[in-house]
Amino acid sequence: MPVPTTTATAMNTQHNGQDSVTRHDWSVAEVEALFATPFNDLMFQAQTVHRQHFDPNEVQVSTLLSIKTGACPEDCKYCPQSGHYNTGLKKEKLMEVQRVLEKAKQAKESGTSRFCMGAAWKNPPAKDFPYVLEMVKGVKELGLETCMTLGKLSQEQTEQLKEAGLDYYNHNLDSSKEFYDSIITTRSYSDRMETLSYVRDSGMKICSGGIVGMGETVRDRAGLLVNLANLPVHPESVPINMLVKVDGTPLGDIDDLEPFDFIRCIAVARIMMPKSHVRLSAGREEMNEQMQSMAFLAGANSIFYGECLLTTPNPAAHKDKMLFEKLGIRPERRVVKNDDSQQEASLLEQVQKKQDEALFVDAAAV
Repeated sequence: MPVPTTTATAMNTQHNGQDSVTRHDWSVAEVEALFATPFNDLMFQAQTVHRQHFDPNEVQVSTLLSIKTGACPEDCKYCPQSGHYNTGLKKEKLMEVQRVLEKAKQAKESGTSRFCMGAAWKNPPAKDFPYVLEMVKGVKELGLETCMTLGKLSQEQTEQLKEAGLDYYNHNLDSSKEFYDSIITTRSYSDRMETLSYVRDSGMKICSGGIVGMGETVRDRAGLLVNLANLPVHPESVPINMLVKVDGTPLGDIDDLEPFDFIRCIAVARIMMPKSHVRLSAGREEMNEQMQSMAFLAGANSIFYGECLLTTPNPAAHKDKMLFEKLGIRPERRVVKNDDSQQEASLLEQVQKKQDEALFVDAAAV
């Protein structure tokens, strides 16, 4: 069967032997054509792009902790934390700072390089925000990258998070602008775009993606990825979530997503945002090893590590380690880039250490 002209055009956006081009001018029709590419060709193209920018056998590992659970005023139809639905979820107040830091230490010991903290808020309350800032500072001091998802931010809150040392802020677009209103009515698409703009302007990195399997069309998936890829700077992290169906939510009994459709979404995201980490995010508990392996081949190079993603199941850490061993995959090592002041402090510390050693007298040698 001959390849349609539009599909052939999409396939030619990357040329053999040449580096992928970072673009911000994608059209929905062009991306729909990518989705329609024969599966093997799409996978080959995605893996080719992936190898131009990443080690294909390294995966960035993050841990996600719910620091405040349930009673969220938003009405997201997929979310068990929404106060609008009865899902049997136990509501919890904001965790104490020390408890969060203990969880972060455990995550670091298990091999995590980034610690993500999520709170079920429409926007962070003023009374709780100082504790949130202390969490960021404490996790940063442990040598971990920091990420938070707290809902809509004001410009002032964004700047405070940056000053506290937050590396990434997660704020998903969820779906296309056209499909969005059928899933959420309590927060607008423009609200989400505004928060992403605040985060980028502050100098923090953006973590933003969406959810597939909510009843959206291929055009909606294309629209989501276009809105992300056409941002002035691509999100550094792009989580692609497969809907986790939860009883009590409006999407609790929706039809299952075809696995190949999910893999296609990973591959297209990789092609469109070649330098971003594409995260195989929620829904992994429902995926067998073969499906996860295919997602890595499609260009996914980031996962959440641990048995729970906020309030939904995630593969146990030992299962991830076993899968990594089978595939020859290793956790991505974090490269720490110190600024000038940090380098100066480190050099002074080394000089002082040498001076102390010179002054020390070995009594046994006298």
